[in-house]
Amino acid sequence: MPCASASLAVWSAAWLAGSVAADDVLDALTPWSDAHDVVAADTAAAAVTDLPTPDRAGTGLAALLVLARKRVGPLGPDARLVMPAPGDVRGLPGPDPLRIAAMDAGECAVLAGAGLAAVPSPVADGVLRWTVHLVDDVPPAAHPSLADAEHDLRGSVRDAADTLAAMDVARPRAGVREEIADALRRRPRPTWPAGTPGRPLRVLQHADEVEAIVVAAAGDDPGGAVSSSAALARTDALRPLATAVRAARVAAVAETVRALTAA
Repeated sequence: MPCASASLAVWSAAWLAGSVAADDVLDALTPWSDAHDVVAADTAAAAVTDLPTPDRAGTGLAALLVLARKRVGPLGPDARLVMPAPGDVRGLPGPDPLRIAAMDAGECAVLAGAGLAAVPSPVADGVLRWTVHLVDDVPPAAHPSLADAEHDLRGSVRDAADTLAAMDVARPRAGVREEIADALRRRPRPTWPAGTPGRPLRVLQHADEVEAIVVAAAGDDPGGAVSSSAALARTDALRPLATAVRAARVAAVAETVRALTAA
C-alpha cells in the first residue's frame, strides 16, 4: 500500500518551505493512524534532539516538525522517501541501526535538510510510532526521474504479464478483480498539499493499482494447484514489478517535494 513515510516527507518539506501550516501536516498523517508518537532511536539521539528515549512515552509529531526546523541546514527543506528492500537499499543513509530499522519497516522518511530520518512502526492499536535517527551522511538522491520511473513501471507490468503467461500461471481466477478492487478501497487515502503536480499523483495511483495486482498474483494458487517450482518462478517474475512500484513512489515523492519547495 502507499506508505506513511511518503506523507511525512512531502508534508514536512512543504511545512519547512512555508507553504502549509503545522496543523495541515498533522491532519495529513491521520489516514495512517489515529495517533502518532515520536521517540529518539537511542540515548545518544535523545541527547541531541531532546526527544524521549524508546523506553518512554513518545511525544507528538509537532515536536518532530519543530526539531526539523531547528536543524535545517544547507540542503534546506529537502525531504525524501526511501523504500529499501533486500538487494535494493538505494538512498538509504546510515548509521547501521537506521538501515536495519528501515529495512524491517520497508520505508523511512529522510529529512535530509535536517540530518534526520524517521522510521514508522505500529506499537499499539491505533498508534504509529516514528523513531528518529540522526543521519551520518545523506547520500545523493538515488532515484530515477519521474518519467523514467513511470516508463519502467509500465514496462515491468508488460514484462511480468508476458512471463506469467508463458509460464501458464496467469490464468484468470474467479473473484480476482473484486479482490484487487477491494484492496484498493481499503488502502489509506492520503491527501497532498495544494500545488502538488498532477503527474506524480497519477504515478502514485498507478503504483497503488500495480501493487494490488502484484499481491493478488502472488497469492493466486487456488487449492495449491501451482507447483513449488512454478510458484518460485512466479515470485521471480513479480520481483522486478515490486521494485518498479517502489521506484515509482520514490520518484513521485521526489518530484512533489521539488515542486513544492522550489524557490
